[in-house]
Amino acid sequence: MNRAVFLDRDGVINKVILKDGKPFSPRKLEEFKLYENVDEFLIKSKNKNFLNIIVTNQPDIARGLMDMQTAQAMHEIIESKLAVDDIFICPHDDCDNCHCRKPKPGMITDAAEKWNIDLSNSFLIGDSWKDVQAGKAAGCFTILLDYPYNKNVEPRRRVADLNVANEFIDQ
Repeated sequence: MNRAVFLDRDGVINKVILKDGKPFSPRKLEEFKLYENVDEFLIKSKNKNFLNIIVTNQPDIARGLMDMQTAQAMHEIIESKLAVDDIFICPHDDCDNCHCRKPKPGMITDAAEKWNIDLSNSFLIGDSWKDVQAGKAAGCFTILLDYPYNKNVEPRRRVADLNVANEFIDQ
């Protein structure tokens, strides 16, 4: 079986837009900015024989605030520049009650089925309580990137950045 590092997109792979101290996903391609150190982390993860899989809620699609083509263009940037094996996207809103929207573990379990992943030996890295809950529900080791907007979230580990997260990713 394979092992994976599941990563949230906004706040982990790319920068969020902060408004009044709250994080928001970029809605326009020109707002989409990758973090500088993310590729280094992903390469190290791949070198440790982990799959790198992004699992991202994008409710702005369902809300009509962003279209699927813009989200796909953002994902094409990720796939062209970063060592990512797959991207799973939930375009739904809370009221849709889908199985894939975090905090439900649907994207993670779907990826596990597709890629034959052992979730008990895999990791979820995120920046929100929904990420942590989805990772816990799937049976992954949860790592939270520490930001001012997520102080009340309780992951298995809280880290300053992906470089520190790398220390927890098994060989």
